[in-house]
Amino acid sequence: MSTTSRELPPAVSAVDGERLVAPPGSARPGRRRLMKAGGFTPYGLLTPALIVLVVITGWPLLQLFIMSFQEFGRAQVFGAPPEFVGLGNYVAVLSDPEFWQVLWRSLGFAAACVIATMVFGILIALLMNRLGAVLRTLVSIGLLLAWAMPPLSATIVWGWIFDTQYGVLNDVLVNVFGLTQFEGHSWLIDPLSFFFVATIIIVWGAVPFVAFTVYAGLTQVPEEVLEAAQLDGAGAVKRFTLVIVPFIRPILIIVTILQVIWDLRVFTQIYALQSIGGLAEQTNTLGVYIYRVSLGSGDFGTGGAISVIVVLLLVALSIFYVRRSVKEETL
Repeated sequence: MSTTSRELPPAVSAVDGERLVAPPGSARPGRRRLMKAGGFTPYGLLTPALIVLVVITGWPLLQLFIMSFQEFGRAQVFGAPPEFVGLGNYVAVLSDPEFWQVLWRSLGFAAACVIATMVFGILIALLMNRLGAVLRTLVSIGLLLAWAMPPLSATIVWGWIFDTQYGVLNDVLVNVFGLTQFEGHSWLIDPLSFFFVATIIIVWGAVPFVAFTVYAGLTQVPEEVLEAAQLDGAGAVKRFTLVIVPFIRPILIIVTILQVIWDLRVFTQIYALQSIGGLAEQTNTLGVYIYRVSLGSGDFGTGGAISVIVVLLLVALSIFYVRRSVKEETL
């Protein structure tokens, strides 16, 4: 044996000194996963975005969480030291019947909006999948215009349509269909009709997102599978439920969860309709209720406690969404 020879690491070739790929069983499982995922590069690329999220979102959430354990009113806004009350704000919120009324009202309203949005969005996506290029472009432009309109502007326009004296809807119902009971009818006084109007506004603005997303998924369904199902005698409904839905199920789940999160924290449309003519006490949802408790009565501590409860509810839904997304990615 030559005295100049030296031992090289197992992963280094003794011929030319080049590093060789270790056999599959030689690397540790954690190291193999790290090498497969691209090393530390993805984490380095995500670091700036994570820092921005922590500064913009994390710090306000921390301040909100601290405030929820304090008696924080208008005096504290102008410099008075807050008083620590522990779980007092949470006990006051959870023992308040009005909070539970608002919570169940918000859950029911969100459920109605999500169901209507998903149904109309899927139907429009199926229609777009069958239309030609010209008509599909026209439908897409219309959807984009509805999607691009700010929520406040859309609410004002719809408020004019449902206006008591000069609304187009009342005029059509009275003069075209002869329904004289809608002469000067107020759609926003009654809570049921108020939420009917609010549902139309929210669904009208949310359908384009669902339609575009589902349509993108429909374009990935193999035509051969659909043709085979049709040759086997499957009708349109069976082809949709047994062939199309399994292919786009991940998209439907993600879109549905996002709609639930967005509809639970809706604020602009409800507050604007209440300003036009709705009764706030009977039509408050979680977002508007937090705003009125915090800024209306100046009780920021109680408003912070309600906000934390809503955040925990949304985080639970978000965790389910993230886990579902990661599971679909690893399949």
